[in-house]
Amino acid sequence: MAFLAFGQLKLRQLTFKVEKFSMSSNLATKLRVGTKKAHTMAENVGFVKCFLKGVVEKNSYRKLVANFYFIYSAMEEEMEKHRQHPIVSKIYFPQLNRKHTLEQDLSYYFGANWREQIQLSPAGEAYVKRIREVSATEPELLIAHSYTRYLGDLSGGQILKGIAVTAMNLSDSQGTAFYEFADISDEKAFKAKYRQNLDELPLDDATGDRIVEEANAAFGMNMKMFNELEGNLIKAIGVMLYNSLTRRRARGSTELATAE
Repeated sequence: MAFLAFGQLKLRQLTFKVEKFSMSSNLATKLRVGTKKAHTMAENVGFVKCFLKGVVEKNSYRKLVANFYFIYSAMEEEMEKHRQHPIVSKIYFPQLNRKHTLEQDLSYYFGANWREQIQLSPAGEAYVKRIREVSATEPELLIAHSYTRYLGDLSGGQILKGIAVTAMNLSDSQGTAFYEFADISDEKAFKAKYRQNLDELPLDDATGDRIVEEANAAFGMNMKMFNELEGNLIKAIGVMLYNSLTRRRARGSTELATAE
């Protein structure tokens, strides 16, 4: 009887280990559902609404590119630091890195001495500070920033590229290197792999919830950057046109699907 009880105990332990190993965090779904409201809110910021309707003011846009340069540089530096981390390593894909492409775009918009001309806006500075902070204290939260930016760039970002090219009369891929992923041959397949890796992360519910919360915070930081640009945009196009372009749309409607 003692031998049988011992055998049953070992069987239960083995079953628990198998279940734990095969446990899915379903983080991709949690992020998609958990950030849906924030995503819609971000699309309804005036600067983004004008962009989606084909009104892109070059000076405002190049300031956004400058902010992105600092943000992606920080994110990619911190991801690199944690490339061996048991969690972060699973969604560490250097082929996603945007720093080099942003340097190309900054050279186009500002000229050869672009490094001396660009600077972080207050909202951009807060964004970079947050990325550094989570890297130092809870690296798992870098997943939220990677998800929010990179999956958006691979999805809705491709729509934005076409709008930017038309609105600013760009040619020969000048000024839009940011949206081009030369090291990813099949973007749809890559996004599927990325989401699969998210779902397979060995996370408990509490950590998953914190990642979703951080992703919503990242959307908020992006919105603050967009809001900073509205003043320049209004000066360029006029208050009446701006107001006509930013009238409230039907609640819940979206034009981009960054997480799809």
